[in-house]
Amino acid sequence: MRIFKEEQRFTQLWIIVLIVSSTIVPIGIYLNEYFKDPSKHSVGELMIFMSLMIAAPCFIFIFKLTTRIDDLGIHYKFFPFYLKFKTIPWKDIHTIYIRTYDPIGEYGGWGLRGGFFWKKEKGKAINVSGDIGIQLELKDGKKLLIGTQKQTEAEAVLSYYKTHIIQTNDV
Repeated sequence: MRIFKEEQRFTQLWIIVLIVSSTIVPIGIYLNEYFKDPSKHSVGELMIFMSLMIAAPCFIFIFKLTTRIDDLGIHYKFFPFYLKFKTIPWKDIHTIYIRTYDPIGEYGGWGLRGGFFWKKEKGKAINVSGDIGIQLELKDGKKLLIGTQKQTEAEAVLSYYKTHIIQTNDV
């Protein structure tokens, strides 16, 4: 039995720069107003504002995409949206392969994407960064793309399971 495991988070430099810069501006404006006329705002209001302005942007860093491929199928969890693993058994998979995709053009960006508001024919995507994904086409016609940063390892494990499990299920 071969196992593929991967955990991904939003840690791209451009996201961090965007978050920091979009946080500094409102904090600067608020502090400027506060120091011009401290009687307009209490120290408690200042502390609450500062806490929210620092905590809210950090929320994105709790997001985590976890992928596992084993003899049971494909398992994925995108915390905090999915608290438990979702499993797609091999018997439900029609086709599976690694592909390059356009995150913005095909799915509208990164995260939990696609479906109802985007190009339905592309299906759904769960991705954190990059443009490489594990494309699943299910027997019921649904499509799911799971982003990966470990293309070589994913290809090796999928090749193994295509030979040992999927062919025996007549996929």
